[in-house]
Amino acid sequence: MFIKTADKKDQATGKIYRYYKLCESYRIGDKTRHRTILVLGKLEEIQSDTDKKILADRIEQHLSGSNALFAIDTPSHIDNLAKQFSSQIKRKGLTRHITEQPSPLAPPQKQRKDIQRIDVSSIEMEDVREIGIEWLCKQTLEKLGFREFLEELGWSLLQVDAALMHIISKAAFPSSEHKTALWINDNSAVAELFNRDPLSLSRFHLYRASMMLYRQKEGIEKFLSSSTNELFDIQDKIILYDLTNTYFEGRKAASRIARFGKSKEKRDDAIVVVLALVVNVEGFVKYSHIYRGNIADCKTLEETLEGLSLSTSTTSRKPVVVIDAGIATDENLKMLRSKQYQYVCVSRSRLKDYKLSERGMVHMQDKREQSIDVCWVENKRDDDQYLYVRSHMKAVKESSMNDHFCDRYEEELDNVARAIHKKGGTKRYGKVMERIGRIKERYPTANKHYEIEVKQHDGLTTEVTWKRKIKPLNRKPGEGVYFIRTTLPLSDERLVWDIYNTIRQIEDAFRILKTDLSIRPIFHKKDEHTMAHLFLGIITYAVVHTIRHRLKNQGIHHDWQNIVRIMNTQKAGTITMNRGDGKQLNIRICSKPSLGAQEIYSAMDYKQMPFYRKKFVFPES
Repeated sequence: MFIKTADKKDQATGKIYRYYKLCESYRIGDKTRHRTILVLGKLEEIQSDTDKKILADRIEQHLSGSNALFAIDTPSHIDNLAKQFSSQIKRKGLTRHITEQPSPLAPPQKQRKDIQRIDVSSIEMEDVREIGIEWLCKQTLEKLGFREFLEELGWSLLQVDAALMHIISKAAFPSSEHKTALWINDNSAVAELFNRDPLSLSRFHLYRASMMLYRQKEGIEKFLSSSTNELFDIQDKIILYDLTNTYFEGRKAASRIARFGKSKEKRDDAIVVVLALVVNVEGFVKYSHIYRGNIADCKTLEETLEGLSLSTSTTSRKPVVVIDAGIATDENLKMLRSKQYQYVCVSRSRLKDYKLSERGMVHMQDKREQSIDVCWVENKRDDDQYLYVRSHMKAVKESSMNDHFCDRYEEELDNVARAIHKKGGTKRYGKVMERIGRIKERYPTANKHYEIEVKQHDGLTTEVTWKRKIKPLNRKPGEGVYFIRTTLPLSDERLVWDIYNTIRQIEDAFRILKTDLSIRPIFHKKDEHTMAHLFLGIITYAVVHTIRHRLKNQGIHHDWQNIVRIMNTQKAGTITMNRGDGKQLNIRICSKPSLGAQEIYSAMDYKQMPFYRKKFVFPES
């Protein structure tokens, strides 16, 4: 064995880096060839050619279990490197001592029994790693054809492998690039699935992979849109649009997109960025866009629709757009009509002058078996159709909220009334009225149910009293009522209500991105890194949702965290033992999947084992 020097130039900076490879010679006919056994990295500890020769010799001695004929005083740092590299070579089976290594994906063939004499007390298990969820995600990426897509972009083998490993790691262990690299090095067999040394993958490889994926955002979204449509035979006849935001840790003073806005996570102390998604009714992302944190939801629809046409598959007509009330402004609906989009949304304002259709009320139940009443409405407001919807559970919720606000309202008024009789309390009539005004501003919903009387004498308040107009348990006729607005020429009330309720799919997508894939909070300082972080989550969501959608079609309704838990029961480990002839036998083996994992593999129609057995024999050290 010998150590070979190689130089690599950074295309961005022009700087040349030197690294080293451990090689061995072999002969084909009368010609000598070199084979790279292991890339050793920069080897900053090596100072001279003599040190390189000593390191190569010591690695060979550790592998063969022999000592040099003439003893050489080896520096301790070189001997430590030799032990580290020889251990990696043994673990990966990279030497000529391999005696048997069946194809990783082929089941073991029937062959004669391999009976050997083993020292049972020497049996140990080492390098145990999780492999189940990684193998599931890798096969899903292959099903989507993502590797071939990246290769067509001209990416190198290392760049493609790093990107795929990063996506799989995000699905299995969503964390920062630094922690993900540690997880790959110590816990996961994802690198082994790509025949990579886990120690060779650093957080910088992951950062670069994220950036390279984000720079191909438009092409990747279009590819994933078409590939998922082909895989599940989907047509994008209905699309759903909504926004969410995620917050930052840190000041982000130089950011162009991080702004203070209304946080969906109630983190009003933190700056946020807005993520807009367009998904189809099956929940697959068609398009995404990132906006500054303080933009109004209703100001984003037109720009998103313009970008959407590049990502959706072509259909015979434009898709139906489903949006919630926050985006359904009159300006946006007018814009949709001008662009010939049909739409379904919740009316921002409650109709006042309307008449229920003579067809009468239709009674039905939602997926939670909660009672829903729907009826078409006759109105002269505009040309759209309006569907009256009354949810009994929504009415109970609104009534409960009103009672809660009324209780808080009365508590605040009681504090004002008691203060006028306390020493140092607010007594001046003007100040008391200011306090009451602030209470009315905080609780406008409760305020309309009360009549307040304030008595004063010589500018000082003497009494504050109030009474409630409506008893707490009385239900208002309008509680639990909302109106669905649409341009669709449909007469089936249930169908229109079902179309609107597909918006739950985009809410589910946001939940998976935030909870299961941990896109929040964001720690990146640069805007480009922030966008790459969010887009990596969207690509990973495509893998996660492909798995969940296929399982759902097969009657398996696990959430993603439960799927990860089940699949992580499958491990890969190395069993080491000493043979009777003094040699060491290493067997790299993958555990059989549990019953739950087998059910998932079968439903996905995937192979259950990434490999069956790899056997290596070394001289006993």
